[in-house]
Amino acid sequence: MPTSSSKIALCALAFVMLTAAHKKKAADDFAVTYPTAPEPLPANGAIFQASRGYAPLTSGARAAQVGDLITIELVERTQASKSSTADTGRTGNIGLTLPTTGPLSAIKSSSTSLGGNSSFTGKGEAAQSNLLTGEISVTIAAIYPNGTMLVRGQKQLRLNQGDEFIQISGLVRQTDIDQDNHILSSRVADAKITYTGKGDIARASHQGWLQHFFSIVSPF
Repeated sequence: MPTSSSKIALCALAFVMLTAAHKKKAADDFAVTYPTAPEPLPANGAIFQASRGYAPLTSGARAAQVGDLITIELVERTQASKSSTADTGRTGNIGLTLPTTGPLSAIKSSSTSLGGNSSFTGKGEAAQSNLLTGEISVTIAAIYPNGTMLVRGQKQLRLNQGDEFIQISGLVRQTDIDQDNHILSSRVADAKITYTGKGDIARASHQGWLQHFFSIVSPF
């Protein structure tokens, strides 16, 4: 029979393996796409055969085939803020005037008054801002019938204290690409942009895997 400590170790090991598999799958989503030979089209009797990704001479040297390179200019800048304030108050008093003669005159006037008050003050604020600039070249991974193209790619920077990764994928239109095969990241639909790192500095800024596991399963 496995002990409780063995069960915890097995659960932690399974958690680490699932996390590693998830990271590997996420990395595959940004894998480079290499150009392939075009598929032969069925003969229709015409001299000219337009294939998928065909670009006319008027488009110049714009990327139009699977595997072509496109440079995405990162111009991501977002800023959001929210604040709320609430202040409420309520006061009530009740008093009775008793006769000065008769059996009720024995009751003190202080015993016939009643009052109450309540107040509430609340305030909340939230602010967030992000800025990401630079350039990254990606490849065309797929071309769809309506002309939009799936692009994806990543850049790895090796520094003396670790590695930095910039990854991006999304859909672009050929008409949004300029003559130098540049496009703004704001023109990328369904964009997925990640900026991550690994190394001594990245490890120091994160919890250890066992501590991360217990922080997830802990009910407190």
